[in-house]
Amino acid sequence: MGRITVRRPVLRLSTTGAAGRRPDTLAVEEPLEIRVAGRPLTITMRTPGADFDLVTGFLAAEGIIGGPGDVAALRYCADTTEQNTLDVVLAPGVNPPEAALTRAFTTTSACGVCGKSSIEALAAERPYDVAADPVTVTAAVLASLPDRLRAAQRVFDRTGGLHAAGLFDAAGEPLAVREDVGRHNAVDKVVGWALRADLLPLSGRILMVSGRASFELTQKAAQAGIPVLAAVSAPSSLAVDLAEDAGLTLVGFLRGETMNVYTGAERIAT
Repeated sequence: MGRITVRRPVLRLSTTGAAGRRPDTLAVEEPLEIRVAGRPLTITMRTPGADFDLVTGFLAAEGIIGGPGDVAALRYCADTTEQNTLDVVLAPGVNPPEAALTRAFTTTSACGVCGKSSIEALAAERPYDVAADPVTVTAAVLASLPDRLRAAQRVFDRTGGLHAAGLFDAAGEPLAVREDVGRHNAVDKVVGWALRADLLPLSGRILMVSGRASFELTQKAAQAGIPVLAAVSAPSSLAVDLAEDAGLTLVGFLRGETMNVYTGAERIAT
């Protein structure tokens, strides 16, 4: 799988006293510097792969671009030895990010990035009316999504070290699944794929994530026009507040045949 995984030696121990050395497969984590028109914007730690999707999804979440026509070109920078610097050329007429948004710091794989200064600013800049989405989803379909997402996690099978995000239709059919060491990166890769295919807004779709539902992931879902966000783990209080404000259905602790519906229960048919 190229740069997605690497092999490292490990000492495997057991409480029974057994010990042995063996190779282990690890998920790769490398920095990706994002530049716009040659100017550094931010650095994120990610698993290499689907970098174009990752960058376009990130820019969409930040409100810098809104569709595939806003991007003139995506290219790895020739002045670097590795494919870890990607430059975005915006289309004529598309405003570059404000200087205040330019960040000269590293974003870890544990958190997302938000260039906005307040929740009020986020709400004011939402491009789609998620609350008006009339989609309904059955509880049975939602209950099937963790297994469908897990079945598509090829790199997780080898490493056990990646998050996943999957985009599904209302019938539970997968449209795109992406993996990454950062849960927010996995979502950006899915949204970026959709943006490059000119599918935004993602009306009537479900975003399924393998971990918790954080504020960042809820914001990214709302920014992409996704009406339903489901997670196998817990949401944060701010994620619930944001989902309620945006009119987004938020489901957590989706395990087996049970789930907790925190907002937007009217979209779920039992």
